[in-house]
Amino acid sequence: MSQPNTPLKTEVKDQNDNFFREVRLKKLQELYGAGIDPYPYHFNKTHEAEQLLELYNHLENGQETEDVIKVAGRIRSMRNDGMFIDLHDTTGKIQVFSHTDFLSEKDLSFLKLLDLGDFIGVEGCIRRTPRGELTINSRKITILCKTLLPLPEKYHGLNDVEIRYRQRYLDLIMNPEVRQTLRQRSQIISEIRSYLVDRDYLEVETPMLHSVPGGAAAKPFKTHHLALDMELYLRIAPELYLKRLVIGGVSEKVFEINRCFRNEGISTRHNPEFTSIEIYQAYADYYDMMELAENLISSAAQKVLGSSKIIYGDKKLDLSPPWPRKSMIDLVKEATDIDFLRFESVLEAKVAAENIGVKVSHAENWGKIVEAVFAEKVEHTLIQPTHVIDFPREISPLARVHRQNSRLTERFETYINAWEVANAFSELIDPIDQRERFEEQMSERAAGDEEAHEMDQDFITSLEYGLPPTGGLGIGIDRLVMLLTNSPSIRDVIAFPTMRPKV
Repeated sequence: MSQPNTPLKTEVKDQNDNFFREVRLKKLQELYGAGIDPYPYHFNKTHEAEQLLELYNHLENGQETEDVIKVAGRIRSMRNDGMFIDLHDTTGKIQVFSHTDFLSEKDLSFLKLLDLGDFIGVEGCIRRTPRGELTINSRKITILCKTLLPLPEKYHGLNDVEIRYRQRYLDLIMNPEVRQTLRQRSQIISEIRSYLVDRDYLEVETPMLHSVPGGAAAKPFKTHHLALDMELYLRIAPELYLKRLVIGGVSEKVFEINRCFRNEGISTRHNPEFTSIEIYQAYADYYDMMELAENLISSAAQKVLGSSKIIYGDKKLDLSPPWPRKSMIDLVKEATDIDFLRFESVLEAKVAAENIGVKVSHAENWGKIVEAVFAEKVEHTLIQPTHVIDFPREISPLARVHRQNSRLTERFETYINAWEVANAFSELIDPIDQRERFEEQMSERAAGDEEAHEMDQDFITSLEYGLPPTGGLGIGIDRLVMLLTNSPSIRDVIAFPTMRPKV
């Protein structure tokens, strides 16, 4: 997303704004005094701006009609004492013409009580001006909402850039490209949902409050339930509950699109609450999930943007399947000339990593050392869509052991523009193995790793009732929307991102 062409000014607190508010309050009282309700309950509009532009595209310059229509929207421009008004609704702009030929003196005097930002309803006939502007000759104007604060000035600079996110409603009013990004977000989610439903995946809902935080390595938000007198956690992932649904047989294919919460840092790609989709399919493995990920993402791009080839910043990205599949070990070897599989001890791996400038002093196992080297030496090179496959067992407590190498798991992460956008497994279905993995994670927690997975005894019990071979896939919706809308920050694709309180 390009930066807004109409930057906002700072918050409404200076003397001028107080003056403008007082002026508007006086107009508000004049409306009441004239018996006009400035906040009516209803307006029966017949058309939106975009519809009118399409319906009357055939009108020639200077051509008039007797077609009476009703529109409603916000005043964004007034010229010649209100003779010409630019009225904006959620679809676009239409010009309103108010003249003694069509309005009484009383109605014309009413125009003086209107301000930029007010909502009005207009009834009148459609024409095209000699200059080619589609216009409504107003016969009646109705105030629908009298605004008390002036809109941001269109042509002044922005002193506090974060006001766009703190007062998102102003950002949306002033910048159509911001509205378009959020609309495209909705379309992307809708297309993802349709793609899955059309293929017999069942959409489900699982709890947001967990008694045991699980499904990912992350620090949770904690809360306390008063009635039950127990600690609860905002979920960091829905994975373990979705697997329970597959165990229970609600469907062989389930998915959930919903919020997750992680008590970690904020950046251009991280927000404490974020939207993800998680998908589980019985009798599938991580190869099936690779195909699903690339088809799902490329299909969403094609449906919403009209192409699977997209632009992000200065990069051209081709989302057309199939995408390359490269093992983490091989990618590290290509970047460093080191084959970490040949190291049997943690010490050997640490020495090799330190020798190429990767600090791993706090990594307590081989898998975390490999992960650290990959993050520093490889991640930034993965621009075109790539499935990074076969992660170390130590960093994948919920993934199934690789069928050819017990040090690895059948897990992949999908990278686009050097970002992780998807994470998937051949799911671990052996309850004994799962218990041992959780116990290893608990040892890491005891050693100080706050993000290590906790023991979830009920989930272990559910596995003992039998989970069929299952593939699982998670996709970060916010990052995907960033890519598809060319947005530089996660804040641009979340309507109300988390912000530090302003002092």
